[in-house]
This record gives sequence, structure tokens and C-alpha cells, in this order.
Amino acid sequence: MNSEKQWEAAPSPGSEATNDTTPRPGRPGLEATRLPVGRLAHDVRRDKRGIVMDHQDGAVWLRPEGGGTEWTARPRDVRPLNVREQAEALMWARVASANARSRGEVL
Repeated sequence: MNSEKQWEAAPSPGSEATNDTTPRPGRPGLEATRLPVGRLAHDVRRDKRGIVMDHQDGAVWLRPEGGGTEWTARPRDVRPLNVREQAEALMWARVASANARSRGEVL
């Protein structure tokens, strides 16, 4: 009976890893891979661009560039835009702003 109690008290192999939030040796920490809030990013799974709004519960919260409903993505599916994509996004933002001004809209 005593040996059964010892068996129950002993953790199963790998059970500590499921509850442990510390990064494993040899793997980059989460902080090193996080995109800053406010950065324009690309969700490769959905093939959508959005602004990083938050990092919560192991997910990245993104909002569409022009506003709208946020969605979540896995951190491994979100990548920063390259220089060309950033320039393109900036160009379209300037065009949208110029069009709104020409219509007399308040920005």
C-alpha cells in the first residue's frame, strides 16, 4: 500500500512541462519574438494584414488597418511586414487620407 501512495505522488514524465510557463532551454523566449503593439503585421494563416493590438493568453490580437473587428492569431502565424509592404501600406494610407480630404471629410 505504501508503494501505491508513492506511485500516485510521483509526477508522470513531462507533466511539469505542461504547467510550466518558463521557456525551454535552446528555444527563444516569447519576449524576443513579440511584435510591438501598434505595429502593422501580416497574419499568414488568414492572409490578412492588421495592427497588433495586444498579446494575451498566448495569442496576438490584430485589428484591420482601416478599423473593424479584432481577431486572434497564433504568434507563429504573425510576421512583421517587410520594407516594401510597409511602404505600400503607407502609400495607401496617404491616398485614403487625400481622398477623404477631397470629399471634405474631417480626419
